[in-house]
Amino acid sequence: MKTDEIRALSMEEIRARLEEAREAYFKFRFQYATGQLTDTSRLKFQRQDIARFATILREKELIAASEGGEA
Repeated sequence: MKTDEIRALSMEEIRARLEEAREAYFKFRFQYATGQLTDTSRLKFQRQDIARFATILREKELIAASEGGEA
């Protein structure tokens, strides 16, 4: 997903997508270890997706905390 699409999601949806991405990465790692994964570049892209979800989730958490702290 692109960052603009992720930013449009709610925090709960981002958390769910992050968890799904982590599960998929685990499955890819397992397939790689057993020699079943033919396209190893998927590992890199999955790691990037995880980082993208985590970063945007953290941005939203910081924004929510700063808005709550000012009031």
